Amino acid sequence: MNDYDYSEQPKKKRGTGRKIFGTLLFLILLVAAGFFYFKFYFVFGEGVKAGELNRIVYKGYVFKTYEGLLIQAGYNNQSHTSGVQSNTFDFSVADKNVAKELEASAGKFVQVHYKEYKGALPWRGMQKYVVDSVLSVTSLSEPEHTPVTVPTEIF
Repeated sequence: MNDYDYSEQPKKKRGTGRKIFGTLLFLILLVAAGFFYFKFYFVFGEGVKAGELNRIVYKGYVFKTYEGLLIQAGYNNQSHTSGVQSNTFDFSVADKNVAKELEASAGKFVQVHYKEYKGALPWRGMQKYVVDSVLSVTSLSEPEHTPVTVPTEIF
C-alpha cells in the first residue's frame, strides 16, 4: 500500500508574475490619468480678451453648451497670402450665469476673462478657450457724423 497523502502537496508560487502585471497595470493607469488631467483639466493659460461680441449660442447634440464669437479690433493674415481677415476669438462658456450676461451684451464691446486648456471636453464646450467671467461691457458708440463740405467753385 501507498502511505502517501496527496492532499498535502506543495503549492506552486504564483505571486511574482501577478505582482509584475499589477505594477505595470498600475503604472499605465497612472500615466493615462496624468495625461488626461494635463490634456483636459490643467489650465495652460489665462488672459483677457476684448472686442465686439458677435454671437453667443446654445448648441450641441448630446451636451448642450454655450459657444461664442468675439471680433477683435485689427486685422489678421495667418495664411500669409493676399487677403485680410478680422481677428476672431472662438470660445465656450461653462457657467450659465456668465452665458446669460453675454447674451444680454450681444453687439456690444465686452472684455472677458478666459482660461485656456490643451483640449476641449464635450460637456465643457467645443473650444479650448473657456470664458469664466465678464469684466466689462460698453456700448459701441455710433460714429460721429461730421458735415462734409463740398466746394462749389473749382479754381
